[in-house]
Amino acid sequence: MSLKTTLLSALALIAFAGNSVLCRLALSNGSIDPASFTGIRLASGAITLLLLVWGIGLLKARHAAAQQSVNKRANLSWMAALMLFAYAALFSFAYTTLATGVGALILFGSVQISMVCISLVQGNRMKLFEWLGLLIACAGLVYLVLPELSKPSIMGFIMMAMAGMAWSMYTILGQGSQNPLNDTSSNFIRSLPLAIILLLIYAGQLSATPSAWLLAISSGAITSGLGYAIWYAALRDLTTSQAGVMQLLVPVIAALGGVVFANELLSERLIISSMLTLGGILIVLLAKKRTG
Repeated sequence: MSLKTTLLSALALIAFAGNSVLCRLALSNGSIDPASFTGIRLASGAITLLLLVWGIGLLKARHAAAQQSVNKRANLSWMAALMLFAYAALFSFAYTTLATGVGALILFGSVQISMVCISLVQGNRMKLFEWLGLLIACAGLVYLVLPELSKPSIMGFIMMAMAGMAWSMYTILGQGSQNPLNDTSSNFIRSLPLAIILLLIYAGQLSATPSAWLLAISSGAITSGLGYAIWYAALRDLTTSQAGVMQLLVPVIAALGGVVFANELLSERLIISSMLTLGGILIVLLAKKRTG
């Protein structure tokens, strides 16, 4: 894996972790409803990406190439938009009934299982050391969230598991992206009609405080919009199994962010979990490099 891909992946994973923190801050105290958070998040992401595309002149300078890309990937873009909306909405609603640790375990467990299954269907067979690394990384994640584990609500479990599957499909669709910024912008814009329908369905239950608006906009514009564009750029040089296992780092990064920015304790559990997860991911990457 090249230095460029490593840096892009790291930035994307940091964005994912930041997004989880912003979502939980907004949704945990009831300052915003899940439908409003989803709508604001997708709209702010779409606006930010569209302005960025216009600002750097990509739509004008590469109109012909972009048009060909849009024509080729139109169906994929609509499917990616559907998966993006499904992930964002299910994630928001699920976290109203799940604790942070339980939600993280279900989400990334679902992502990992989905990515492994998709990789196998694609004909990519994982080697023994890749399976070993995956098990070690998963063990690290379980150990990290173990103190928060409790029996999840059935509906919360189902919604978060479905959110993980939707995100996996969104990731897979992004592996063919030749223009990550344009493709991500298109995905967000195409998701807006679905977000509007969701808002109309919950019209009588919408509410949001000014601080929640700020959190939702930050989530959409920075950690979702820009973060997902960076992720699409990284995916061009990542295999399906690599993309899946690397995302197990997100809860660890989020926990470390809590230590740095929220004065949380750097516990022995966090250190051990980080070592297990990082070690497992390193085994998977080295095994893939050795066999590739």
